[in-house]
Amino acid sequence: MKKISISALILSLFVSTFAIANEVNIFNARHYKADAELYSKFTAATGIKVNLINGKAGALEKRMIEEGADSAADLYITADAGRCGAFKAKGMTQAGLVSPTIKSSVPKNFRTTHWVGVAKRARIVYYAPERVSGAELSGLTYESLADPKWKGRIAIRASSNIYNKSLVASLVKNNGKKAAREWAKGVVANMARDPKGNDRAQIMAVAAGEADIAVANTYYLALMLSGNKGAEQQAAARKVKAFFPNQNDRGTHMNISCAALVKGAPNKANAIALVDYLLSPEAQEHFTNNTFEFPMIAGVSPNPLVVNNLGLDFKQDLTTSVASYGAKQADALEVMTAAGWK
Repeated sequence: MKKISISALILSLFVSTFAIANEVNIFNARHYKADAELYSKFTAATGIKVNLINGKAGALEKRMIEEGADSAADLYITADAGRCGAFKAKGMTQAGLVSPTIKSSVPKNFRTTHWVGVAKRARIVYYAPERVSGAELSGLTYESLADPKWKGRIAIRASSNIYNKSLVASLVKNNGKKAAREWAKGVVANMARDPKGNDRAQIMAVAAGEADIAVANTYYLALMLSGNKGAEQQAAARKVKAFFPNQNDRGTHMNISCAALVKGAPNKANAIALVDYLLSPEAQEHFTNNTFEFPMIAGVSPNPLVVNNLGLDFKQDLTTSVASYGAKQADALEVMTAAGWK
């Protein structure tokens, strides 16, 4: 009888176990309870077990980079295309995140073969209606936020914030680095205060009279209006109005929550199956009703708080690829730093 070495037996058992493993490993930088509920529904529908590792984006990325080929990560799910793009630039993703569902559901500017948008958000302007006139808002663009008429009136987050990095990266992409540098100087000159706090804090500043306009993502207003963040924030949200910039040219700056296929993913087919599920009408309705984001696919309506307080009739920027947010991220940070944007 032919002898089988211990090492060969161990290898055989490992390969067999790997082959029958019916799971997918998600490194998740989103912290919505609703996301975990979706993964449970995916498991119930497919039998594929979801192993969820939650954490902050920086910590998760550091872990995946340090683990390298030994990482169990299949998908990295996070907010902002700039993060997915920067992660790809570090060589930590792979091509192959493709399927008929992805191709038919996700517009080209919201996907690559390395990562795919699963929900959308816009970065817009909020204003105090009693202090900002319709004439001042008419034709407002991101570029015109540098106009001296806004001096001492703008609340916006720090330059280190990924949402701002991506917004400025889009301006670098569309207008060039030199123009973006001058724009950033103008915005810094127009700030009502040094940047501080999260997006909701910018909306709160307008409601409190500390600023007349603020820049923040769309879903935060609906989140505040829902009462989930307390009565004080709900009352503040009721005092502001939303405005979508650049309606007369390229459209309002859009961003995504994205799922990236990690390099060396041990369960690639299951990872693609999960992304397909996240793009199903059921999952998209779950996203919109619980996270207040805009759906990625057509035929799904956002949460009523979004529809009634933000509206749907606005022109989205569908020409600027969100992949440029990662590609131009270093330029964006350089521009803001040179302008003295804290």
